[in-house]
Amino acid sequence: MPDPQIEAALERATNALARREDRPSQREMAEAVSRAIRGHRHLVVQAGTGTGKSLAYLVPALALGTRAVISTATKALQDQLAKRDLPQLAHSLGVPVQFAVLKGRSNYVCMQRVSEIAGGDEQLAFHDGGPDAAGADRSALGPLGREIRRLVGWASRAETGDRADLEWEPSPVAWAQVSVGARDCPGAARCPSGDRCFAEAARDRAAQADVVVVNTHLYATSVAAGGEMLPMHDLVVFDEAHELEDIASASFGFEIGAGRLQALARATRPVLDDPSASLAVEEAGLLLIDTLEPHIGSALPRPLDETTQERLNLVRQRVTRLLSEVRKALRSEKAADESIEAGVRARYLRAQQSAGHLERDLVEVLELADSEVAWVEGPAHSPVLKVAPLDVGAEMTEKLWKKEGAPTAVMTSATIPPRLAERLGLPAGSYEELDVGSPFAYDEQALLYCPMHLPDPRDGAYEKAMHDELAFLIEAAGGRTLALFTSWRAMKAAADALRPRIRWPLMTQSDLPKPALVRKFTEDEHSCLFATMGFWQGVDVPGSALSVVTIDRLPFPRPDDPLLQARRASLGSDAFSLIDIPRAATLLAQGVGRLIRSRSDRGVVAVLDTRLGRASYRWALVKALPPMRRTRKRSDVEQFLASLAGELSGWPD
Repeated sequence: MPDPQIEAALERATNALARREDRPSQREMAEAVSRAIRGHRHLVVQAGTGTGKSLAYLVPALALGTRAVISTATKALQDQLAKRDLPQLAHSLGVPVQFAVLKGRSNYVCMQRVSEIAGGDEQLAFHDGGPDAAGADRSALGPLGREIRRLVGWASRAETGDRADLEWEPSPVAWAQVSVGARDCPGAARCPSGDRCFAEAARDRAAQADVVVVNTHLYATSVAAGGEMLPMHDLVVFDEAHELEDIASASFGFEIGAGRLQALARATRPVLDDPSASLAVEEAGLLLIDTLEPHIGSALPRPLDETTQERLNLVRQRVTRLLSEVRKALRSEKAADESIEAGVRARYLRAQQSAGHLERDLVEVLELADSEVAWVEGPAHSPVLKVAPLDVGAEMTEKLWKKEGAPTAVMTSATIPPRLAERLGLPAGSYEELDVGSPFAYDEQALLYCPMHLPDPRDGAYEKAMHDELAFLIEAAGGRTLALFTSWRAMKAAADALRPRIRWPLMTQSDLPKPALVRKFTEDEHSCLFATMGFWQGVDVPGSALSVVTIDRLPFPRPDDPLLQARRASLGSDAFSLIDIPRAATLLAQGVGRLIRSRSDRGVVAVLDTRLGRASYRWALVKALPPMRRTRKRSDVEQFLASLAGELSGWPD
């Protein structure tokens, strides 16, 4: 039975849009979200491109007066919700709605750090230092110092302290000097600048809001921390839910690299009379690099080999000693002088916080549980040790779904991976699964082409043949091609091979920042854009600028990924069907989804990997894609693209 309240609210909301369209799939999804809220029953809903899923979950949440957290995987969607969708919706529904955007602590400038820098007692590399060979005074601020001073000036007049409000993009090094992460912050109650903390002000606004917009990393981090970062809420919506499993896995784990040790050493050196403990931790960073370097690209052995065990234990001992020295100094200062300057005490507390977290993480590595996996990534000069749970679902069950007052969850995406609810720990029988489809007529608008005359992608002859096929498609489309690749090497090789062969402008992912690159591709209707994984999702190019999307290979995850290897081992013979195929299907569908972005779009998706046409698992991949017409014939592609020529203005001769 339709819900009259939701139907009426959705109609008011859509009538207020500049271009109103009848979207049955949007109504179906809104009804399902309403059922989930009223019945306290989770919902997993696949909503194809064009559904208008933002309104489909926002309208029921606002109309039913539900305290909600909207968790997005991208900053672009976060900004769209906060700056456009929510204000428009509150106005069209005529309901008073308070909403807030909340980000992780390191996204806000720290006023205590600013105070310390402005006070002139920071030992930072602000100056180039000393006279140069010509005798000129080089004691003035260097580039880093000038950038930090600019940030300090901005902080004094900032309204929110949010990095996103800056009119320029600061360097990571400069921003790190004026911000702190959750690991380092002692909390507002123990900080002399707590009463003017931007991060705390953002949390206060969120506590008063009806709807809070966060990114999924923050939500997962909050779950890992026991939920303390977010206000109480009745509903959580995970938009782009296909990314939730990987984000949760990273948030429930941690990383240890030499940089973390060196940052701790720098933070503690100014507050200790004897710098030896700080220097020992800084030297331990080099020891950590030597320890991790042989394990790059693989999991740490179980049990740890003797050398690795001894070295990690030595690193842990040095951190423990430094933590002891910081605590001792803090106690002695308090005992000797209760009027100790508040900023100095804040430094002690930050150092204590940071050292304590690092010590606990090192202990966890040395006593790694069977439910965790530890592996090493990165270049030889700066390897990073990562730890994550094998089973995200068990963590989510324990830390979210089983907790008293747990919110109702709506998980939505244009592509929902198989068994997502199960892998995220939702209890059996506690959720509804739904696919509302898409309003687009894919069978008329799109053609899926798999050229079976190509060699197998693992064959040495494949690359040249793939380049030839790509040249044919670009020529047939008059440019207008987004070519997606599974590696940087493949992208660069294709660009180098095709630039001399085609008539149209060819850009690659390395030419410009992503927003500028997409804008230029959209504006030049005959251009081609070659890109890697960062462009398989979150790229929206409706209209005549895009007629062909190509994909070089099926996007299977790396077989040597240490975390996935451990998960495969735990699943045995079912691993390929339960891990590799679902991941490839989801990412393939995301890439394919770049083509049709409106009801008027038409074009070809070419998957240049013959496994899509002959492998035993091919239907699991095909069924994850929109219901396009399929072909293996070049002639069908030529005919389809030729039919577009008469519809598009400016089609080249």
